[in-house]
Amino acid sequence: MIEQGLIKRAAAAYLAIALLATASLTSRAEDAHKTPNIAVAEQFVDAFYSFDPEPLSKVLAKAGDSKQDMLFYQGWAHGGHYIVMKRMPCASVADNTVRCSITVQDDLVLALGIDFDVTDTFALTFADGAISAVETSSNDPQLYHDARGWVWENRRDWVEQPCNGSSDTASNPRQCVSNMLKGYREYARLNALEPRTTK
Repeated sequence: MIEQGLIKRAAAAYLAIALLATASLTSRAEDAHKTPNIAVAEQFVDAFYSFDPEPLSKVLAKAGDSKQDMLFYQGWAHGGHYIVMKRMPCASVADNTVRCSITVQDDLVLALGIDFDVTDTFALTFADGAISAVETSSNDPQLYHDARGWVWENRRDWVEQPCNGSSDTASNPRQCVSNMLKGYREYARLNALEPRTTK
């Protein structure tokens, strides 16, 4: 009986060691797939949704014109009260390109009563281990684009300067999105759209 107990305990210990070894190998395999570019891409997402321009500027130090574009978009997202609802892991889609998708809730979509949360996708191009360019896309529905077009056509004086700037005044992304939201709310009223509340 004593020998059987020892054998069972030894078998259990061996099994535990085998499971730990398997877990360690799996962890190392997962880390191997997390390339340096993906790690930097994840830093970009962290910096963007911190709504602090300083870390975003640092991670985009070599991104050329994309740096200012992303700083403006960060200000817009901050002013539009973007809330991250789901963050998908960044993934390599080519040797020098990483794609990161984040589903967000924001004031503009809520104002139009759109019944789903929009996903923004950042396509990050890398050169020598640093982000060299960023392109963005989203799955905004047609209603969103219709409202935006209506604002630019009918309330351009609200959005022209804060969104585009002028020869002597810089654009202001937070004022831009605030004024755009005012236009979206008017568009919603005119079209009998019921705003959606936050989740």
